[in-house]
Amino acid sequence: MPAEQPFLPFALPELGDEELAEIASALKSGWVTTGPKTKRFEAAFAAFLGDAQLHCLAVNSATAGLHLALEALGIGPGDEVITTTHTFTATAEVVRYLGADVVLVDVDPVTLCIDPRLVEAAITPRTKAIMPVHYAGLAADMPALLALAQAYNLKVVEDAAHALPTTSAGQLIGTLGSDVTVFSFYANKTMTTGEGGMVVTRDSALAGRMKVMRLHGINRDAFDRFQSKTPAWYYEVVAPGFKYNLTDIAAAIGLVQLTKLPRFLERRQYLAARYHEALASLPLILPAGPPAGDVHAWHLYVIRLASSAKVTRDELVRALSDRGIGTSVHYVPLHRQPYWRDRYELTSAMFPHSDAAYQSMVSIPLFTAMTDADQDRVIAALREVLG
Repeated sequence: MPAEQPFLPFALPELGDEELAEIASALKSGWVTTGPKTKRFEAAFAAFLGDAQLHCLAVNSATAGLHLALEALGIGPGDEVITTTHTFTATAEVVRYLGADVVLVDVDPVTLCIDPRLVEAAITPRTKAIMPVHYAGLAADMPALLALAQAYNLKVVEDAAHALPTTSAGQLIGTLGSDVTVFSFYANKTMTTGEGGMVVTRDSALAGRMKVMRLHGINRDAFDRFQSKTPAWYYEVVAPGFKYNLTDIAAAIGLVQLTKLPRFLERRQYLAARYHEALASLPLILPAGPPAGDVHAWHLYVIRLASSAKVTRDELVRALSDRGIGTSVHYVPLHRQPYWRDRYELTSAMFPHSDAAYQSMVSIPLFTAMTDADQDRVIAALREVLG
């Protein structure tokens, strides 16, 4: 690697003076925990989604949001929730928080999103909910999954950690017919608050329960109590809640990032198109694009080695690292993780598409601050190793 070339990370958030100014405003206000900026962020997010019927609740992680959603839906011991093996453990672990069981199914081999046909085959009398994951920024087959949910009277909680602003059948994820949708604002996502997430629902009762459980099961908003100009110290704990609120410092970042999201999307689409064109001749399976008329958020750009490739996935990762290029793998499937494998007696043969994808996949750098020259480095390295 030439000395003048710095290490190129797999992902890097794009933050600027606007975010710094909004954070400074929060600090100067004296209100740094959940308060006015968080309320503004929630309102701005609902406006971005364009649906006045939506309730948006800011939380300190998407994991927290998924947990709140399942708790509000009454998921508990004896219940089953179906999700995909091809996800981060957070998707499944929240089910176990509540004492329910996870049922894992395989993915579509092209999209790497949960396969609705396998979801239907996995439904039992204990099944209470489906948790689709929109992988890498591409929507799962929501029309099929929502139809299944209606036919079998199941709840749907979308893990949309990768899916802002993704569309399905022309509608933004977050505005479909599911019960709850949960977005992530982790550092490497399409927009960030450092850590954080947003829970979205049209159901007022679910929103009310999640709002109470978000902050210790208290029946009054702490912000409302503390900003009151008359004594308003009294509150009641109505449930053993959690500590899942988002701070105003984080919301300050989110307020600015949300305004930049259209530009972020445009840049991600541009970079993905450049990769598509430049890598087409290599022994790779390139990621699937969206259906006609829909939007892929391009949170990740995941390549898979074709059978004709002369190197293994691990050799490719090492070769790129040697050239100063960061990568990742999304994901080591849950059926290969000791806890899930052992608890549910899972084998790789039960998930052939996810397992094959895992053994051949690499997530290569894709982030909005990445220059064309940065991307050209990645392309040149891939051509050198695979050409």
